Amino acid sequence: MNTGKRFWSAKKYHLEDMDMKDLVVAYLQYSAIQVYFLIALAGLVYISMSHLWSLSMVLIGLLMALVYPLIWYLLHRFILHSRYLYRFERCASMWKRIHFDHHSDPNDLRVLFGALYTTLPTVIVFSVPLGWAINGSAGAIMAVVAGVLVTMFYEFCHCIQHLHYTPKNQFLKDMKRLHLLHHFRDETGNYGITNFFWDRVFNSFYDKHNKRPKSPTVFNLGYDENQAKRYPWVADLNKDS
Repeated sequence: MNTGKRFWSAKKYHLEDMDMKDLVVAYLQYSAIQVYFLIALAGLVYISMSHLWSLSMVLIGLLMALVYPLIWYLLHRFILHSRYLYRFERCASMWKRIHFDHHSDPNDLRVLFGALYTTLPTVIVFSVPLGWAINGSAGAIMAVVAGVLVTMFYEFCHCIQHLHYTPKNQFLKDMKRLHLLHHFRDETGNYGITNFFWDRVFNSFYDKHNKRPKSPTVFNLGYDENQAKRYPWVADLNKDS
């Protein structure tokens, strides 16, 4: 299996053909993960060299870890699964990249990772105000650091959920099972990745495949032939790929 520098130039790379070692190598080679790491490293070095560490900075990191599941839930449910973005030509390619392709082929690693041009601005938008409100500019930097670190953790967990691998830990095993129900049973539930608390709060949680009928839109998110006739841009992009 090729996990060298030419890996990401391959047309497809499927998680069902990979083991954990392959995944770790691919994860570390992915450009977005490298960018997140460099941002986190730069932020931590700056905070340390400027002697900015305090209890409030630690609090900001903890708050980001607690708030992130809610942010992800809302974005996943109401933006990524929205049936409006593909209706606008300017948004069609973005929607196709950030979620349609992932549901069309859930094990294609190239489209499993979030797109950097959407993920990083989202982290900044949600983290900077929280950090600034608690500890000014230093707090904003810490919030961004925490945001990208949590994002890296989420991305790796997301990969494991699609990897041909059965976790030994029961928590990880349940997390994987619930996420795969979202992909292969009914996409209108289980929007969490590592945390399904907000699914329970907003009544979108289900824990067994027989709790819901098989969704006819689980692989196309509602973008069917009729929608493609009215809004052809995603379909046109599929023809070109």
